[in-house]
Amino acid sequence: MSVDLYGLAKCGTCDKARAWLDAHKVKHSFTDYRDEPIAPATLKAWAKELTWEKLVNRASYTWRDLTEQQKAASSDAQWLALIKEFPALVKRPVVVKDGAVSVGFTEKKFKELFGG
Repeated sequence: MSVDLYGLAKCGTCDKARAWLDAHKVKHSFTDYRDEPIAPATLKAWAKELTWEKLVNRASYTWRDLTEQQKAASSDAQWLALIKEFPALVKRPVVVKDGAVSVGFTEKKFKELFGG
């Protein structure tokens, strides 16, 4: 099983997700996407699987501070430009397990994903 976690190093939800994986002995890698931006092709692939609406955190302070024009993004290019400028817009954590993508952390969700 291959598990890659993407998020922000200083994110409480990412910390909880990483602690859960460690406690359940699920080997994983972690990438802080502020330090190592996600390639546009990867973001597009995630959005294709999830949709931009599920990939972008519309409840965040970052989202609330955007202009109405920015919030109206509808094309891949517009979403990619927004995320490049504001990486914190991506929901956290992004979990890639054996090629399948999911976002967010709850104990219930991780038990379903990893069996636990």
